[in-house]
Amino acid sequence: MTARAVDDKIGPVPAELPPVAEQTNTILDVGSSNPTPTQDVGQHTLHGKAEGAQAEKGAKSEKELERGRKKAEKQAKFDQKKAKAKAPVLTLSATKEKKANTESKAEKNALPPYVEETPTGSKKIIKSFDDPYYKAYNPLAVESAWYAWWEKEGFFKPEFTADGKVKEEGSFVIVEPPPNVTGNLHMGHALGNALQDVVIRYNRMCGKTTLWLPGCDHASISTQSVVENMLWRRQKKTRHDLGRAKFTEVVWDWKTEYHQNINRVLRRMGGSFDWTREAFTMDENCTAAVLETFVKLHEEGIIYRANRLVNWCTKLNTAVSNLEVVNKELSGRTLIDVPGYDKKVEFGIIVHFRYEIQGTDETIEVATTRPETMLGDTGIAVHPDDKRYQHLIGKIAIHPFIPGRLMPIVADDYVEKDFGTGAVKITPAHDANDFTLGSRHNLEFINIFTDDGRMNENAGPYAGQKRFDVRYTIQDDLKKAGLYVDKKDNPMTVPLCEKSKDVIEPLLKPQWWMKMKDMAADALNAVKTGEIKILLETAEKSYIRWMENINDWCLSRQLWWGHQAPVYFAQIDGEEHDEAGDHLWFSGRTQEEAEMKAKKALPGKTFTLKRDEDVLDTWFSAGLWPFATLGWPKNTHDFETLFPTSVLETGWDILFFWIARMIMFSIKLTGKVPFTEVFCHSLIRDSEGRKMSKSLVEKATKYQKTAFPDGIPECGTDALSFALVSYTGANDVAFDIKVIHSYRKFCNKIYQATKYVLGNIGDDFVPRSSGKLTGKESLAERWILKKLTITARDLNQAITDREFMKSTTIIYQYWYNYLCDVYIENSKAILQDGTPEEKRSARDTLYTALESGLTLIHPFMPFLTEELWQRLPRRLDDKTPSIVLARYPSYDANMDDPAAKVAYELVLDISRGIRSLLSEYSLKEDGRVFVQTYTPTAHETVTAQIQSIRSLSGKGIASMSILTATDSRPSGCVAFSISTDAAVFVHVKGRVDVDHEITKATKKLGKTKLGIEKQLKILNDESYNEKVSKEVQQAEESKLKDLETQGKALEETITQFEALTDKL
Repeated sequence: MTARAVDDKIGPVPAELPPVAEQTNTILDVGSSNPTPTQDVGQHTLHGKAEGAQAEKGAKSEKELERGRKKAEKQAKFDQKKAKAKAPVLTLSATKEKKANTESKAEKNALPPYVEETPTGSKKIIKSFDDPYYKAYNPLAVESAWYAWWEKEGFFKPEFTADGKVKEEGSFVIVEPPPNVTGNLHMGHALGNALQDVVIRYNRMCGKTTLWLPGCDHASISTQSVVENMLWRRQKKTRHDLGRAKFTEVVWDWKTEYHQNINRVLRRMGGSFDWTREAFTMDENCTAAVLETFVKLHEEGIIYRANRLVNWCTKLNTAVSNLEVVNKELSGRTLIDVPGYDKKVEFGIIVHFRYEIQGTDETIEVATTRPETMLGDTGIAVHPDDKRYQHLIGKIAIHPFIPGRLMPIVADDYVEKDFGTGAVKITPAHDANDFTLGSRHNLEFINIFTDDGRMNENAGPYAGQKRFDVRYTIQDDLKKAGLYVDKKDNPMTVPLCEKSKDVIEPLLKPQWWMKMKDMAADALNAVKTGEIKILLETAEKSYIRWMENINDWCLSRQLWWGHQAPVYFAQIDGEEHDEAGDHLWFSGRTQEEAEMKAKKALPGKTFTLKRDEDVLDTWFSAGLWPFATLGWPKNTHDFETLFPTSVLETGWDILFFWIARMIMFSIKLTGKVPFTEVFCHSLIRDSEGRKMSKSLVEKATKYQKTAFPDGIPECGTDALSFALVSYTGANDVAFDIKVIHSYRKFCNKIYQATKYVLGNIGDDFVPRSSGKLTGKESLAERWILKKLTITARDLNQAITDREFMKSTTIIYQYWYNYLCDVYIENSKAILQDGTPEEKRSARDTLYTALESGLTLIHPFMPFLTEELWQRLPRRLDDKTPSIVLARYPSYDANMDDPAAKVAYELVLDISRGIRSLLSEYSLKEDGRVFVQTYTPTAHETVTAQIQSIRSLSGKGIASMSILTATDSRPSGCVAFSISTDAAVFVHVKGRVDVDHEITKATKKLGKTKLGIEKQLKILNDESYNEKVSKEVQQAEESKLKDLETQGKALEETITQFEALTDKL
């Protein structure tokens, strides 16, 4: 397609501009020294007319001719000026034409879409760097084909010893936190998977038996809601139209499609999962685990049935967990959209009204933020010490709208007598606090709502009306009855269903519950004793706080999709029994097992078993994930050898709802902790720190246009993963697309570095059998090998300590600052001018530094590193088929050469000093450089490394001289103090503005003196030596010496410039 520019006012501009009109070309020539054709034609025409006129009138006088000549010159100047005024517009057109031509040329050179030639599952066909798709880093081409080969070869499967045990190095196992099967993955999943892949690949490369087990969660509420909406949208049918069996079949079909989409994305992201062990929370083994757990815990009395308050969503018609409830904070009166209502509903208010006292003329004033709930009031509470109401305790209040509803006034310390009116209306069936009060005082529990949010028969004349319509009519009726007092703004929290945005209604429902106190105590002890370590520390504190105040868990969900509760109600023939009780419910792994239990409990009774229609909370099956995925309740090989798992990596926001439950279930059911470490990653937020949501799409689009006016370039999986890992620290992630783009450039840096090395070691290069030192390495080689081994040491430690941000900084610094910017640059001179022995050694070191660098960064960038590693020649006897299985580099003390570090970093500092001076004084050629050394060691280093210094100092150097400490300072030069060991001088006499340079050097000297004063103040502090370590003291003293040396050099520079001024 032809590229088109866009103008906001005139719309698309054709890529190929129309040819410039002949007249325009003519005008463009105005102003040239030669007359234009138009001028020539005009002059001839004018002359012709003048000659004709003269023939008729006779010859003009000399004065007339002079006046005519001046007039013509004046007109010519005016025309020329006019033409110049028009020129910028025409030049702009020419610029647009040039740009369009450039774009057209680029378009002609653009490559067609990349097509992979490698058969799926085969090892990738490596193309030459001369191939158009591989000349530069192309993520689409680089990432193609590798994953299918990795998977087919089984590189991601755990390796066991011949007798089926884990390898000597140990095991490392992660079960993937299962994404919901409701649709597309988001950046939070990408972050978690990037971190998990780093540690999995790292441990696999360390030789451990490694498993990363993938899977999906059935997500009862979300999935059923999505499918129901789809069913209505496409067929105008509800699940009830289909029936439970058919509806469940539709959901399974939908799950299969979207599950495959999720897996495709996970493969695209490079996750090294063992797909042969993939699990699903409703697969055969997980279902068996759910049945086993429920039946076992029901038999032990840990799972029980009770009629309690639940978070009820009237839109979804089910109870929801606290996780699915979003608490919306209001500062005062607020109108909120509620599903099922045409108008917004009023919240953030408190209504005061009165109840009459039976047998008296008195009333008692109460207040509520939910006026409609007064239809469920069954009592009023006051503080026992509140003298205003002591005479009313034990009396009865009369409900104004429900005939016969009498409400006792009770005394309770729960009431704050100084808050509000000091009297509290009690609605036991629709408020958690009131539930407790009602239970304590044996009040009646009256439910006034239907499951779909209307008033039921207990609401008297309001039956059948919507709950929030009644909110308004109740206030009107209170006014009519003379009982209304006032309505005020009131800060409050409104609980909303995360899925439907409906307002949650506390509703009394008979449900299955799980006792949590004892199980929580064991799980709490596992963390407090260190058996399980939770990172970060703040997450561990939150875990402990929550577990110490845990409540029983409501397991029932009024849905069709999910694990149907394996429990059956015995309907005894000829008898009526309430299903809210527990004594006629029998659990079983099968209906036959439940029937056997019922027969034993009900001897001589005839009954029919009816299975509970509710399903279990999704978190119930999710809580079994770490061991059910490995085969439990069966005693499988995986469960025997790979459990407990090693690490659970997830977001801190589900710490209580999932992590805590996994720990409780695992200790209870297996006797072991499910994992020994929990790492809670950050939450993804946008570049301005807001939690990402659909409402931010428009703002994100605007940001994208600002940051990338030509669109976001394709960055690739490796750049994305590296960026996400680099973000991971104590704080939430402020996601910025520009960061990913910068790491795409980093990928290209690695790509081009590898391309350079392979191009310079030669096609016939065969690396030595190992990367160990030979003793023949140059200083630069010893330096890069030290940097390599220190990088390996620090990177191993950072990954082990889960310091992910630090780990990316370490490997980035190695590649960018050490290998690419320094050693590769230094090697160019050696490979060109060195002896055969020096060249061979440089090639060996280049290979070692590059191959180890690729291996070190592989866990962070799997695709790029495999693509480049496969292009490298292998060491003798190295049969490793893939970098996936390559041994991860570790610290080698023989390479840790402190002397090489000191010496070569002097070389680097000198080179930087030279570049800095050349740049500062704009000396691009014929630079005369002097390096003065102040110690014998420094002089020896500089003399031996003069070639490296020149190579690293850039172009523009005509000569470089080395001076000793006894040599006088070179005249006509500016100085750059390196340290107490050396200084650099560049000759500038006759090439700079001396007065300006004196001013500049004087300012620098002033800053240096301030620095010296600051250091002296620090070092002369009496308590300084007691407060800091000797290492810090030495560093501060060294800093002072460097500042003093720098100050002395600046003083000498100023003196020399002043001398030059005197001579001038």
